[in-house]
Amino acid sequence: MRTIKSQLDFERVFHEGRRYNHPLVRMTACTTSEGDPGRVAFVAAKRLGCAVLRNRSKRVLREAARACDFPRDGFDIILFATNRTSTSSPQEMQAALRSLCSRAGIDG
Repeated sequence: MRTIKSQLDFERVFHEGRRYNHPLVRMTACTTSEGDPGRVAFVAAKRLGCAVLRNRSKRVLREAARACDFPRDGFDIILFATNRTSTSSPQEMQAALRSLCSRAGIDG
């Protein structure tokens, strides 16, 4: 899975991307050049709690992203954990990601 690592790429997605919200996860998506493979990033802020909860949230997001065939070609996507991410089931998270992708117009 290709991930977004540099601060410049994060800033580009924040400034150029569109934001989509769901109670289980928030997503910011930005288009890339034609033919570029997509990338994805997983973010869990410190306000969510201790390191154990933040790491579990990111694991849940990564598992759901793999099941939903992320990253999608032509898109850089940042997934943000919410308070409910760590306690959600993989099926709930997959449904949330599919819902956000359909709202964003990201075909899969």
